Amino acid sequence: MNRGGGGAGTGGGSGAASGPTSAAALAAAKKQKKWLESMETDIGTIVDYFSYLLNVSRVSEPPVRNSQEAMMMEMRAARMVQASDSLLKLVSDLKQTALFSGFASLNDHVEERMAEFDKQAEKTDRLLSRIGEEAAASLKELEGHYYSSSVPHTHENDLQQWDNI
Repeated sequence: MNRGGGGAGTGGGSGAASGPTSAAALAAAKKQKKWLESMETDIGTIVDYFSYLLNVSRVSEPPVRNSQEAMMMEMRAARMVQASDSLLKLVSDLKQTALFSGFASLNDHVEERMAEFDKQAEKTDRLLSRIGEEAAASLKELEGHYYSSSVPHTHENDLQQWDNI
């Protein structure tokens, strides 16, 4: 129980300063404390009622007392069943929490991969930009050679050459 209480105390001190992650840690610490208290209560109830059932299970002489004890045993047994059911629900909650915390780590992995892909996309964009600039420079150079060549060029000749291709 100290672990749950200590976690809530440390989380509460930084809750307002750190934002959503600190608030989530505080909520998780409160939930853990609630679970621990519930577990301690349920187990204590089961142990107390079981020991009472063992003490009362001795057969005594007067029939009235036996019927009263039988009724008390039934009541205690019913409460033991309720406490056991509560423990089963707690176990179910813990399993769900473990499952969802697995999703949280999966989300972290997905975010890491997204960051890697973003970096790769930026690198690809830079590469494509550089290739485009080099192509533009090469085209300008080829245009310069084309227009500075000694062969006469007419627009009609250029069109005819492209049509033949």
